[in-house]
Amino acid sequence: MKSIKPPSLPLLLGAAAADAVLILVFAAVGRDAHQRGDILTGVLLTAWPFLAGAALGWLVARAWRDPLSVRRAGLAVWLGSVAGGMALRAVTGQTVVLPFVIVASLSLGVLLVGYRLLLAGARRRRRA
Repeated sequence: MKSIKPPSLPLLLGAAAADAVLILVFAAVGRDAHQRGDILTGVLLTAWPFLAGAALGWLVARAWRDPLSVRRAGLAVWLGSVAGGMALRAVTGQTVVLPFVIVASLSLGVLLVGYRLLLAGARRRRRA
């Protein structure tokens, strides 16, 4: 049986940081598009439910085992961020309407799964 080498700590921290930064970018772009003020605290207020949902996705999928995997980590972090984020927004009285759910789902999918797809493609090209 072949043993699988665990990812390095810098890789693990880099993937977690990338997820967090991309969720913050999503929140910042959304707030800017709606011309909402209070930049720093506003972005954090918008982002925290999605960050918590992404953390739940990391835990449920045990994404630390392969943090750049599209299937294991990317899909779980994406779905966790959207489902957890929307649930937390709902219970805290923040807006959860269908157009926002659709935009958040698409945007976070492109961001959280997208960078993993790009890295997977780059790794495949390097091996070829």
